[in-house]
Amino acid sequence: MALRMWGSSTANALKISCASKPHLPLSRCFSTVLDGLKYAESHEWVKHEGSVATIDITDHAQDHLGEVVFVELPEPGGSVSKGKGFGAVESVKVTSDVNSPISGEIVEVNSKLSEAPGLINSSPYEEGWMIKVKPSSPSELESLMGSTEYTKFCEEEDASH
Repeated sequence: MALRMWGSSTANALKISCASKPHLPLSRCFSTVLDGLKYAESHEWVKHEGSVATIDITDHAQDHLGEVVFVELPEPGGSVSKGKGFGAVESVKVTSDVNSPISGEIVEVNSKLSEAPGLINSSPYEEGWMIKVKPSSPSELESLMGSTEYTKFCEEEDASH
């Protein structure tokens, strides 16, 4: 509770407001969770559109990592398997593996991240995406969490630390 009050007063001092993002329905000052995405317990998100799924780490994950300084990505044409690592994110604090929440063929990687890895911090749900995959088992998406479940998962996980 004290941390939330500190965060709120800091946000006020910096003139930052969670309310300034009305299009993001489930937002908190510490991280944002978007409706319409699927989330893994390992803190990656998936946006499935047509035959392609976009994957990245969540706002919650990037917030805990701190400033991202390097991103290791796979090559297009390779494959990913649900729950297995496909790359890594290095921050000023730590290097962390990134796991794929679904299986499939990698059809595109975000080459912008090699020059601007900080996009993962500044735009984790838009410009900071890591890979695009053609899912081999679209039913795997059903085992992932929705926004409400992921928000609760993060709150419980943070409370236990």
